[in-house]
Amino acid sequence: MDEQPALAGHGISFGEALRVWTRIALLSFGGPAGQIAVMHRILVEEKRWIGEERFLHALNFCMLLPGPEAQQLATYIGWLLHKVKGGLAAGLLFILPGFVCIMALSWLYLAFGNVGPVSALFLGLKAAVLAIVFDAVRRIGARALRNRAMMAIAAAGFLAIFFLAIPFPLIIVAAGLTGWIGGRTWPSAFSGGGHGAGGAAAPDAMSALGEALPDHARTSAGRSLRVAAWFLVLWLAPVAAILSFAGRGSVFAEIALFFSQMAVVTFGGAYAVLAYVAQTAVETHGWLSAGEMLDGLGMAETTPGPLIMVTQFVGFLGAAREASGLNPFLAGTLGAILATWVTFTPCFLWIFAGAPFIERLRGNRALSAAMTAITAAVVGVILNLAIWFALHTLFAQVRRVVVGPMVLDAPVLSSVDPAAAILSMAALVAVFRFKAGPVVTITGCAAAGMLWWLLRNAG
Repeated sequence: MDEQPALAGHGISFGEALRVWTRIALLSFGGPAGQIAVMHRILVEEKRWIGEERFLHALNFCMLLPGPEAQQLATYIGWLLHKVKGGLAAGLLFILPGFVCIMALSWLYLAFGNVGPVSALFLGLKAAVLAIVFDAVRRIGARALRNRAMMAIAAAGFLAIFFLAIPFPLIIVAAGLTGWIGGRTWPSAFSGGGHGAGGAAAPDAMSALGEALPDHARTSAGRSLRVAAWFLVLWLAPVAAILSFAGRGSVFAEIALFFSQMAVVTFGGAYAVLAYVAQTAVETHGWLSAGEMLDGLGMAETTPGPLIMVTQFVGFLGAAREASGLNPFLAGTLGAILATWVTFTPCFLWIFAGAPFIERLRGNRALSAAMTAITAAVVGVILNLAIWFALHTLFAQVRRVVVGPMVLDAPVLSSVDPAAAILSMAALVAVFRFKAGPVVTITGCAAAGMLWWLLRNAG
């Protein structure tokens, strides 16, 4: 091997790491749980670059951060191996394949989205996504709701967002504080966990990184602040420029500000982020319909990379439809790039600013307890997302009902879509009864949607 290791001791060259991160990026289908499982299998079990406990410690930190935990985990481990350039390489490679795929699909959607066969294809995707999100509730709930305290936090999170419309960030802050306090008063109920990973996991001492704190994690507070400042400028300078030249009322300014806000307040992982993005982009900004949001989520589920790449599709449609004076495809492309930039640049800021200090806090029970409570609350938030998706998939009309302090969406029963109902039931059976994976489910439902269109239009 001709490359020299970037860090003395672990013997892993930067070139070898690039090849492995590319492989992980191309295999990262199926949402955060599947992506984390891929990383665990390759990095912990196969390569033995990082040990089990250290992997879970990094994951727990990323679960506490706003934004996509799988992409941030890749960035964190890349940083552990090869400093900032390693984190940049791992994080960017994790995004790149999905970005290219969703950009191409967004162009096709804008050009042909209302054509019969394409509409039928996305009808199948919506049914598959509905089943996948309900399965996410089941999987995350099985891991997170280990006792009555966690079940109570999840129930409170669901009631708060579904019936009382309490903002998602407040729910997460309340859950984190509950975990922080609970970890001190009832530690057995708030003990930390992770995404779970069995298999031939290497203990930390037997991994390439070992147990020792790397030299670049011993950085001073001043150096960490300088790194954070650079990424803060990279993130916010384009936002400031857009506000200055395009004005606050521009759709590009709205995209920059909304997704920048999302990058700060959306704790709890990709599915929790989707609850916030879907309802705000659809109901507040009106950039796309609920059905189109489901189409975008179907794109993100069927392409490699973070599930939150759906923000790229939202930015594309919002800019394509509202940027006056520009070709819709050019405006959409610029909106997609902008949404992606302000979604993911903060992820690098959180990791590079926080990772050196988090490495020194391995085993801290207070952080673990807060993460445990946040994960439990997120189960309730994701259940709200699943029900929201179901209502907008199965019914053409949904009305807002206000009863005292309660605000909820109720379906107009006469507007039920029979084809969507049948496809959704088939997808749920495939996922829950036959344990079909996301790619199989989405492919099968997309094919069934096309078949339904062909049969309906035969003759």
